[in-house]
Amino acid sequence: MKKIKKTLKIDRTSWIMPLYNEESRLDLCFNTIKKFIKNKGKLFVEIIFVDDGSTDTSKKKILDFINKNKKKFFYTKIKLISYKKNMGKGYAVKKGIIASRYEWIITFDLDMSVLPGQFLIWKKKNFINNKKHAYFGTRENKDSVVEALLIRRIIGLILHIFVLVLFGVNISDTQCGFKAFHSSYAKRVFKKIRMKGYVYDIEVALALKKIGIKITELPLVWVHKKGSKVNLITDSMKFLFDLIALKIKY
Repeated sequence: MKKIKKTLKIDRTSWIMPLYNEESRLDLCFNTIKKFIKNKGKLFVEIIFVDDGSTDTSKKKILDFINKNKKKFFYTKIKLISYKKNMGKGYAVKKGIIASRYEWIITFDLDMSVLPGQFLIWKKKNFINNKKHAYFGTRENKDSVVEALLIRRIIGLILHIFVLVLFGVNISDTQCGFKAFHSSYAKRVFKKIRMKGYVYDIEVALALKKIGIKITELPLVWVHKKGSKVNLITDSMKFLFDLIALKIKY
């Protein structure tokens, strides 16, 4: 009996999924969630969609999904946080994490480039073994299985070099959206985060380091999905400018 209780406690996870104008990709997300819940059974999951000021039908589609399934998912709670002004991915993730309630908090992209079961794979392999660590999925690990455009890999390498030179943070893939944080420190860290765009990941890494939380990079399966709102050129330039702003702050 004690073993069962321990397993249930470990399985309490909050999923944070930020989004902006994702109406075309929500059906895939919904189907993936339903399949995961059906296959995994008694897992206590809290799913928090954070609508970052969408102007399409994303909000309506999520509310419809919640209303249709809230009685079907006994162990799963789904909720939506939304606001009118588009603030940036970092702001959206922060809002979701602060609102979370469960022990492990997982952030990942709504496009399902990494499937939610990845966290269970990490656990099964005993990678998740310390509540004082943060776990960052990385596409650069030799054991990762990655289907990505070459240009993304090149830009990722360039950004890694910039982050290493500017901040001394040697994380091979700061921008992978799949990360796991423990609730004992997560809210405390994210309440202090000020960068609202994609650079928030770097600020999080710096904030974690400051309070002695070790970042462990883990392998994953990552598949490129079409329809991304990220412009590899303009967003990469903005990322570099924001990096400089972050450097001035730190």
